[in-house]
Amino acid sequence: MNETATYADIVTGRRSIRGFKAEPVPRAVIEEVLQLALRAPSSHNTQPWNFTVVAGEPLDRIRAGNTERNLAGVPDSREFRAGGAIGPQHRERQIDVAKQLFGVMGIARDDKEGRMDWVLRGFRQFDAPVSVVVTYDKVLEGSDIAPFDCGAVTNALVNAAWSKGLGCVINSQGIMQSPVVREHAGIPEDQVIMICVAMGWPDDDFPANAVVSNRKSVAECARFVGFPD
Repeated sequence: MNETATYADIVTGRRSIRGFKAEPVPRAVIEEVLQLALRAPSSHNTQPWNFTVVAGEPLDRIRAGNTERNLAGVPDSREFRAGGAIGPQHRERQIDVAKQLFGVMGIARDDKEGRMDWVLRGFRQFDAPVSVVVTYDKVLEGSDIAPFDCGAVTNALVNAAWSKGLGCVINSQGIMQSPVVREHAGIPEDQVIMICVAMGWPDDDFPANAVVSNRKSVAECARFVGFPD
C-alpha cells in the first residue's frame, strides 16, 4: 500500500478479497491493524467487541469441521440473527455481485460443480491464512447496540487491513457451525460469535479479487432536509 494513500483512497480502493496467497501474516502486522480498528465509534464507549485471531492448525480444523457439518446437513447454528426474507431490491443487488463474481471466475449458470466449489470456498473462509472471529460480550445479548458497534469495528478492521496491504472478506459462511468455531478457537461461553473476517495477502492472479461491487448513489440513498436548494 502506498504510504501516502489518503483515507478516501483506502475506502474507495478496498475490495472484498476471496483469493489469498499462502504466505502467513505476521502477528505484529495484525496487531497494528487491530490497534487502528479499535478507534471505531462505540455507543457510550461500551466497546463490546473482542477478537479471536486464528491461524495454522486450529483454523484448518475449523475449516474442516464447518465444511463437514454443512455438507452433512447439520442446521446452521450462527449465533447472530440472520433475518428472514429480503426485499426484491436487496435480492437484485445480491444477484448482481454474484453475476460479477461468477462471470470473472468462468462459472456458468448450469455449472453445478463450479458453483459447489464456490460454496465450499466460503465454508473454508476462502482458504485465507488468518481468520478474525469478532465476538461481543454475552451480557449485552439482546441489545441492538452491541451488534451495531461490532459492525463499526469490523468496517474499521477491513479498511485498516487494506491500508497495510492486506485483503479481507467478511464471511458469515465460515462460522455457520458455531460449535466448531468455539471448540477449535477456544472462544469462551461469555462471548457471542458475531462474524468472521478472512484475512491475508491478496492473490493478484485470482480473478474474483478484481471485482468491484456496484453501489447505490448518494442521490438514491440520501435525503437532505433543511438545506437550501
